[in-house]
Amino acid sequence: MSSEEAVPVVSVRDLTVEFVTRRGTLRALDRVSFDVGRGEVLGVVGESGAGKSVTGAAIIGLIDPPGRIAGGQVLLSGERIDNLPPDQIRKLRGKRIGMIFQDPLTSLNPLFRISEQLIETIRVHSDLDAAQARARAIALLDEVGIPAPERRIDSYPHEFSGGMRQRVVIALALCAEPDFIIADEPTTALDVSVQAQIIALIKTLCRERGTSFMLVTHDMGVIAETVDRVAVMYAGRVAEIGPVRDVVKQPLHPYAQGLMGAIPSLEGQAQRLVQIPGSMPRLSAIPPGCAFNPRCAQAFARCHVERPELIAVGDRRVACHLYDQPSSGSAGAEIVS
Repeated sequence: MSSEEAVPVVSVRDLTVEFVTRRGTLRALDRVSFDVGRGEVLGVVGESGAGKSVTGAAIIGLIDPPGRIAGGQVLLSGERIDNLPPDQIRKLRGKRIGMIFQDPLTSLNPLFRISEQLIETIRVHSDLDAAQARARAIALLDEVGIPAPERRIDSYPHEFSGGMRQRVVIALALCAEPDFIIADEPTTALDVSVQAQIIALIKTLCRERGTSFMLVTHDMGVIAETVDRVAVMYAGRVAEIGPVRDVVKQPLHPYAQGLMGAIPSLEGQAQRLVQIPGSMPRLSAIPPGCAFNPRCAQAFARCHVERPELIAVGDRRVACHLYDQPSSGSAGAEIVS
């Protein structure tokens, strides 16, 4: 492995995001840390309010007042980007970091043809002339599976189906050949067959282009099918992170166990699905200690007073005191900084 490949495309270190309100300062992300390697797909999963989308927005510099990054760092290929001036972070968006939103119309202007939007983006981030940019745009539409791209490129967004619009948005995100793309719930509004097509497209792009993805979703089926590693988030913190097969098959954190236990299985006899009691705490009412302790059947005294740090358990990291106990069989686990 070369030194360039050894450096993660994105490193998030103790990222903290706060929102200042009349009722006080609310912490939406609390010291979140993870890496995304070159050509890797990292899934980020959790209930609504877990902090998934805020993490993506913080990485790409889209946290607006009253929100703020209150601590930590975001590094792109080893270079810190969270402290860049607004004009410099804008230059990074699209060129080195792309974004795919849940609703394609968030990224597409309904008043302009697809050709105008793609060509303008390509020319902003390259030295191509108008004819070359148009040829490049047609090639991108073909790559993401738009039929007859030479003709469809001059259509308006409303003339495409939802799945085709999402393909156009993926082409838009690829215009400047970014190193890293954040996909925020990219398949939620699509039917199952189209979801499968978009998932297959993302996997192909990673394999052929070496593009790294962070896939934000609440759909565990999408996670299991698409990603290499998965981070399970809860109340603004990473509860568990590791290879997707391990986390799905044998989750360690009690919250991850609940999530995976709620997935219906087609194998064997039907069993009652796991139900996690209660709901995600409000930002203004996150309990002390482990934020999951009011809903956790395995919580003990330490869980109510001390926040668990991410500790290494094999090739995974888990924020749970159960794995920091000599009697648990994981006495060799070390706290990961």
